Amino acid sequence: MTHAPAPGSRIIAKKSARQQFTSVTLVLQAFVVVFATVVAVRFSDIDLIAAEPQQLWIFGGVLTAFFLVISRLQGSVYGVVAGTAAQVPFAALSLVVDTSFIVVAIVFLGVWIASVLLGAKIDRERAAYDAQHPDTAPNV
Repeated sequence: MTHAPAPGSRIIAKKSARQQFTSVTLVLQAFVVVFATVVAVRFSDIDLIAAEPQQLWIFGGVLTAFFLVISRLQGSVYGVVAGTAAQVPFAALSLVVDTSFIVVAIVFLGVWIASVLLGAKIDRERAAYDAQHPDTAPNV
């Protein structure tokens, strides 16, 4: 049972759906990078990866930090552009970790695209609803 707000009552504006979806996607990708780094370091011991463990930890740490920082910038257009650009080094992990990781990268690319497109669609629909119901629209 939902209660409609009374006309004139203070309604708190919701965060952008696109911002929420893309931010969560990037944080999840940061976790995947951490686990992929652990796997890459483990494989580096058996000469499957031509890199030193320290280099892998640095690369994984920088990429994780990058994903976490840009997850906080998703309120701007530049944040979305940076998130889209971040999909490239994420996919490049498949060259370092294992070629089967490309499946994970493709899935996250699909999630990223859905986050951007569906989040924007939800934001447009919310704005249209608020325009049609100004008495219950949040005060921005």
